[in-house]
Amino acid sequence: MSVEARLWEALTEVEDPEIPISVVHMGLIVAIAYDAGVVDLKLTFTAMGCPAMEFIQDDIRERLLAEPDVDEVRIEIVWDPVWTRKLIREEARGRMRELGIVA
Repeated sequence: MSVEARLWEALTEVEDPEIPISVVHMGLIVAIAYDAGVVDLKLTFTAMGCPAMEFIQDDIRERLLAEPDVDEVRIEIVWDPVWTRKLIREEARGRMRELGIVA
């Protein structure tokens, strides 16, 4: 498994603090690039005023730094592409329905 694949898998453990669904399955991770211990991650949010932005970034950074090949995590917030419900993965939709949230 490549380092980038492991990073994607690791991020499935990071949940949105408002909805217990991973940031990957919510479609918040736009891109990950890895080079020589440095992760460059592009992240979006469901809304510009998301009150959990700092928490999510801290959780992502903490989880990725727990990986053996990661020394630094650089997070860039991007708004293009704009997040829409279409970015929610199917596995998250099922969990959201269980929680009574329309997905």
